[in-house]
Amino acid sequence: MRIGVLSDTHMPRKAKALPAALLKTFRRVDMIIHLGDWTSIDVLDQLASLAPVEGVAGNNDPAEIVRRFGYHKVITVGGGAARIGLTHGFLPEGRGTAKDKALRTFAGQTLDAILFGHSHQPLLERKDGILLFNPGSPTDKRRQPRYSFGILEWTESGLKAQHHFFDSKV
Repeated sequence: MRIGVLSDTHMPRKAKALPAALLKTFRRVDMIIHLGDWTSIDVLDQLASLAPVEGVAGNNDPAEIVRRFGYHKVITVGGGAARIGLTHGFLPEGRGTAKDKALRTFAGQTLDAILFGHSHQPLLERKDGILLFNPGSPTDKRRQPRYSFGILEWTESGLKAQHHFFDSKV
């Protein structure tokens, strides 16, 4: 199973449409996960034309997105074989990086991966056997050299993630 992962699209302020590099790749995924800061429900429509969409709301999302997706959740893939925590990374309140907050959000839960956004900084690492993945942003790279999104793959041997970097958000 291939899953497209993105966060922090901030549309339409940061882009009028999803980048061509993302669309080309996401046409070949089984599912899409958006990790918050969609900022418009129109992003859901664009993604849903490619594959089924799951996600969470971020700190810049309107009430419609918060009601539909909530701020945190755990989903399963691979027929329930892998448990993945989804959060934007701005909660819980208080100090800490997006990664720190994502870890606190799911503390004490048995998960195979935690996916988060918020920082716009791509991250891929393992901590205590849990895959931690931030796809970065395909439309608002901030201080990063390139735009990015991710692909998460579930196979019999487990979850693997990789970033896709590109130079133009058009």
